[in-house]
Amino acid sequence: MDTVLVTGGAGFIGSNIAESLIEGGRKAVVLDDLSTGRMENIRGLEGNPNFVFIQGSILDSELLRKVIREHGVNLISHQAARPSVAKSVKDPVKTTEINVTGTVNLFQAASECGIKRVVFASSSSVYGDTPQLPKVETMPFSPKSPYAVSKAAKEMYANAFTGLYGMEIIGLRYFNVYGRRQDPASDYAAVIPKFISKALRNEPIPIEGDGGQTRDFTYIDDVVAANINALTTGGLGTMAVNIAFGSRISVLELARAIKEIIGSSSEITHKAPRPGDVRDSLADISKARKHIGYAPQHDIASGLKKTVDWFSVALKP
Repeated sequence: MDTVLVTGGAGFIGSNIAESLIEGGRKAVVLDDLSTGRMENIRGLEGNPNFVFIQGSILDSELLRKVIREHGVNLISHQAARPSVAKSVKDPVKTTEINVTGTVNLFQAASECGIKRVVFASSSSVYGDTPQLPKVETMPFSPKSPYAVSKAAKEMYANAFTGLYGMEIIGLRYFNVYGRRQDPASDYAAVIPKFISKALRNEPIPIEGDGGQTRDFTYIDDVVAANINALTTGGLGTMAVNIAFGSRISVLELARAIKEIIGSSSEITHKAPRPGDVRDSLADISKARKHIGYAPQHDIASGLKKTVDWFSVALKP
């Protein structure tokens, strides 16, 4: 049985990965410092013999080695990060410490403990605001925020560790992931849970900028499937691949679609653009299809419907 260490496993993406691993007959060892992750995300896994939770940080090198060795970890899903562009603009030092130093700690511990494959969360933000669409993995890095720089640095460290230690490290460049368990309450909440929570209460829906910016939104189940495939597909080597649906929608169209699904009377309002944001995003996902068998199943319409249904229950008073 594979034993997978899931860093950030109490967070939005990590908790869904841990759940899927266990459902697939694997053991999930979740490491999370609970700075952004929440215990309620993994409550349903408590008591399962194939689930272990450890509260701790990826900045703790000795803890990482101890967890890997004591639990017989043979694969790592690295989702722990400081996830916000806005937070990185406000505090670039902390973002760099967690995202870069924490990742190097993890790669080093993995190499010392004989781990041969790590799959980690990269980001579409590494492409920056270059006009070329769709984004293809061969494009050069052009990050616009400290968060994006940290993701590019992770990929460069992955290549270095592969060359030095013979590890397989696969970076998944997520494009605007959404779905169940995403936190709408944070000041830095992602746009879809924020819009849904406002629409359910018939409150104004605030859009940063004119709303013409476009995104390639990716439903959580497709992201989870990409992670499981990347962990378990043989002979991958080290690479970075786009994980998206492969189509785009404007933020204004998104807000209107959410209003329509809910039947909300919310007014759409506009705020100043967000510093460090990119204008347009769209992925070429052919490399992920070829190498990890990635086949996204949820377009924006079906994914939004499932997400609204989940939040309609989760946000009930």
